[in-house]
Amino acid sequence: MNNQSIRFDYNNALAAAVGEHGLTEAEIEAALPHAAAAIEAVQSHRAELGWPDLPYQDTSEIIALAQEVRARADTLVVLGIGGSALGPIATQTALQHPFYNNLPRELRRGPQLYVPDNADPELNAGLLDVLDLEQTVFNVITKSGTTAETMAAFLYFREALAKRIGTNRLGDHLVLTTDPKKGALRQIVEREGYPSLPLPANVGGRFSELTAVGLFPAAVTGVDIGELLAGAAFADKRCQERDPRKNPAAMNALIQFLLDKKGKNMVVMMPYAQRLKDVADWFRQLWAESLGKHVDRSGKVVNVGPTPIKSLGVTDQHSQVQLYAEGPFDKVFNFLFVDQYQTNAPLVNPYPDVDELAYLDGQSFDALIKAEAEATQLALTEAGRPNVAHHFPAVNAFTLGQFYYLLEQQTAIAGELYNINAFDQPGVEAGKVATYALMGRTGYDQRRHEIEEARGKRRDDLVI
Repeated sequence: MNNQSIRFDYNNALAAAVGEHGLTEAEIEAALPHAAAAIEAVQSHRAELGWPDLPYQDTSEIIALAQEVRARADTLVVLGIGGSALGPIATQTALQHPFYNNLPRELRRGPQLYVPDNADPELNAGLLDVLDLEQTVFNVITKSGTTAETMAAFLYFREALAKRIGTNRLGDHLVLTTDPKKGALRQIVEREGYPSLPLPANVGGRFSELTAVGLFPAAVTGVDIGELLAGAAFADKRCQERDPRKNPAAMNALIQFLLDKKGKNMVVMMPYAQRLKDVADWFRQLWAESLGKHVDRSGKVVNVGPTPIKSLGVTDQHSQVQLYAEGPFDKVFNFLFVDQYQTNAPLVNPYPDVDELAYLDGQSFDALIKAEAEATQLALTEAGRPNVAHHFPAVNAFTLGQFYYLLEQQTAIAGELYNINAFDQPGVEAGKVATYALMGRTGYDQRRHEIEEARGKRRDDLVI
């Protein structure tokens, strides 16, 4: 096994470890053919899906444009939402200094990075208060060019730029990442001549972190995107293994699926590393949008989908673990552990006469977080709570790219196990249509009328 391979340990998902709430080896054995068929289904649709082959893409265009931006800007602002924001945020948190934006320029690997991924007026207006627009480039990301939040942000910050630097210089401060051939943003690229990067037409937003969506911001801030893709390629080789017992993505998909069938329909991802906290946030979208579906492929109403929950060790030991240990038996835990942190942060105790502190002398934060991780896993296991662990040798570009790809494959395989389309999002689209109607977009008058009728039926006596 490669010394940078993420190890997947599912000992504590078994009944032998957690009792009646775990899986028996017979249950797993009986389901292996189903998992093998799911692997085969995903692999047979690689070209159609697009994202499985992203590890092998040519990144020269992304790198060239990133180098140009690095040379002229001190700040990059990503304007996107959903996967177009969660991925760049997760990569930045995982691979950069924890206070990256606060470092002086000579200690940073590249420009500052901001990702204001909300339509909140105070957030967007507040960002303008801290930006030097002369030194800022905005990366606008939307494949369709119709995402309301992203296009609103584009219009807002474009106007601020135009007032500050003039419309004739906007091309130096904008990079548009969108569909290569169609959509509103592509029309703007062609009309204005703004720099742009293409998004593969067959890759959905939540599977797009290894496209220009995530690779361009990462390259601008100094991340080795070749290593990200190398890690993903390494994971791809593991995921092509047809035996589920040798395929970590398939095995975890199967375990989560089987435990869901036993009433564990909440999936907690709990990294014991601050660097990985936003990976849990990225996973939350990937799992929820992909697997939360009203109907299966035959059109049968199923309303399936495990609920992903992000948690953080050790922080949430002091806010969530009481519930996890003694609350309902409705959760399965995915721990993310790190073998080697980038520093151990040693402790020195200047109070040898205080007995309660003596055990910390000569220890380190490295030792403390590892002890707390093992202790929490042990406590939940002894409480009969099924859990699995993903062991990172270290958090770096290779292991991060590897983990992104493993989770994407895991999600696609889980979609096959549930017999649902993991790549659409009709529930999200319904909300988008309602937003367009409420904002007065042409062609949505009937939906607006329906919404206004529904408003009229609300009872004032139920508002207190």
